[in-house]
Amino acid sequence: MPDAVSNTAVNRDERILEVTDLKKHFPIRKGILSRTAGYVLAVDGLSFSIQRGETLGLVGESGCGKTTVGKTIMRLIDPTAGEIRLKSKNITHLRSDQLRPARREMQMIFQDPYSSLNPRMSAGEIVAEPLENYRLAKGKEKKERVEALLNRVGFRSEHMAKHPHEFSGGQRQRIGIARALALNPSLIVADEPVSALDVSIQAQVINLLMDLQKEYNLTYLFISHDLAVVKHISHRIAVMYLGKIVELTDKKTLFTASLHPYTEALLGAIPIPNPQVEHQTIILEGDVPSPIDPPKGCRFHTRCPYVEQRCRQEEPSLNEVHPGQWVACHLR
Repeated sequence: MPDAVSNTAVNRDERILEVTDLKKHFPIRKGILSRTAGYVLAVDGLSFSIQRGETLGLVGESGCGKTTVGKTIMRLIDPTAGEIRLKSKNITHLRSDQLRPARREMQMIFQDPYSSLNPRMSAGEIVAEPLENYRLAKGKEKKERVEALLNRVGFRSEHMAKHPHEFSGGQRQRIGIARALALNPSLIVADEPVSALDVSIQAQVINLLMDLQKEYNLTYLFISHDLAVVKHISHRIAVMYLGKIVELTDKKTLFTASLHPYTEALLGAIPIPNPQVEHQTIILEGDVPSPIDPPKGCRFHTRCPYVEQRCRQEEPSLNEVHPGQWVACHLR
């Protein structure tokens, strides 16, 4: 895929989302009395911000906490600690009734286009539901707005009456995108939105998201494990490992001058369909440690080929080593 996103305008003066030291620890309960025996440190201290019109890609191996980050930001699950600000407003500890205005500003595109749509509702009813919940339109106006949204994502008017089982996976995801756009949100959290789709359909959906971003000046948190997809759509990329961000920078720097050994290993795992191109691969030994009992010091030191004694004892902080490039590594 070409880097078509590089010319997209980003408003650096307005932060849509600010996350500070975000944590989500899930208790492990055992015994008849269900006493807490420990915690799963799914997200353990993340800080980043996203500007209006920007796409921040969040990548990492399965189980690193990416999806939990998205759900916590959306307040689908409550954070253990930290702060979430949406357009400068602190939404971290708001009750459900207080969250209602904020929920209009942030929407989510889910990974599974099959289970994320109500099978009993037609496509038109699914897209109209947010408008009804917030009483933004009714009658003829509602029908026209729903029809316009579905048309914008590639459907004809006659598709409004069809139900999810009558659509393909890519078409269902387009319905999910139309639903997310219904309230004109400031932030869209896209959680692996193309991972369940065929490769040819992935490109169509990604290009649609990019076109919509330019048209409506949308802001995305794009969660994925596929670096090729993230490279195509993102302005900046954050790399997660075991509940923490280990590198955060713009996509060009990440793919040409990455600094963290884990990022280098991820990039080396991307297949290149040209046998004439030299390709350096870092083979990571061992398995990902358990988030229940992460290693002391740097969490990556058990698999890092450059590990030193300091890495085993002292946890590195996320520091700006070059303008705009943040890395959590003692060696950088």
